[in-house]
Amino acid sequence: MKNLIIMPQAQNRNRFGFNAYVEDATIIEEPINTVRQKRFIEANTEEVTLQHLMNDCITPVFSKDNELTINHAQFIETIQDAVQSFFNGEQVEQADIRVSHMIKGRIPEAIHKPANQLLESDKTIYYERCAFCIDIPTIYETVGGNRLNLSVVGVRAYNQMNLYSKKSPELFRLAIGFKNQVCCNMCVFTDGYKDDLRVSNTSELYRSALELFNGYNAAKHIHLMQSLGDTYMSEHQFCQIIGRMRLYQCLPTGYQKALPRMLLTDTQINSVAKAYINDDNFGSFGNELDMWKFYNLLTGANKSSYIDSFLDRSLNATELATGICSALHGDGKYKWFID
Repeated sequence: MKNLIIMPQAQNRNRFGFNAYVEDATIIEEPINTVRQKRFIEANTEEVTLQHLMNDCITPVFSKDNELTINHAQFIETIQDAVQSFFNGEQVEQADIRVSHMIKGRIPEAIHKPANQLLESDKTIYYERCAFCIDIPTIYETVGGNRLNLSVVGVRAYNQMNLYSKKSPELFRLAIGFKNQVCCNMCVFTDGYKDDLRVSNTSELYRSALELFNGYNAAKHIHLMQSLGDTYMSEHQFCQIIGRMRLYQCLPTGYQKALPRMLLTDTQINSVAKAYINDDNFGSFGNELDMWKFYNLLTGANKSSYIDSFLDRSLNATELATGICSALHGDGKYKWFID
């Protein structure tokens, strides 16, 4: 907290005869801002620094040959370098990092110590799952009155790899898209997402990131999002869609496979319904709802996803919004959700 201190000059008071008019100085303190910063992902994640990942966390290995994995810090540093290289001349912010599912251990010397006698130096940790977001605020567009910054999101989840085997190509997920600055919702497009990025070292990871950035069509993505604002649904149609989404979870497997995929959970669908009524930015209770707002209701609910499913559901939110938008214009693929 910064304090503004006004210092009186006593010698000048007597010189100019200001004693009768000048009061002793007071300290003016700036108020504390208690507003919680919005996050691009929530669920059970916590914020950490890159230094914490580098200095305080161990690196898991492939148990059969004791070969090192690419740890979270190396993943983040590699993508940060790739972003700065590809978008040279633009402002690139440092990664906002979220982690979950801490894995605890202890050093060999502390194996026989009771848990309540462990020192911090006896403990080891790493995080099973990590997600990060790198903003490029100088590349932006306005859609539906909301500023969208270009962003890169990476996801790593050790639980989706077999660490009990010999070293093999490691799985990463990487996306480039736009982040809504009003709510920090992520907008992920098909050609901006690699859901099965498998590499053996950081050089391959760096090259794959550049390939993804080069293949991403930002103008097409922006046009798609802008076009959503031109289509509206009634409150009855919104309720119909929410009901169909709830029903989707209970369909027989064969019936469900015949329909477009829908990855949101029941809890997230409930969040969409609540936000339709209560959300200050995208709620439209009692009025028509444009598809841009509907899209943000979906991406807002997705922020409660665990790290390992976050990007898949981000892309699925885009698929649902654009598919239902097309269905409202007569397309048959997503017609089941509005019938």
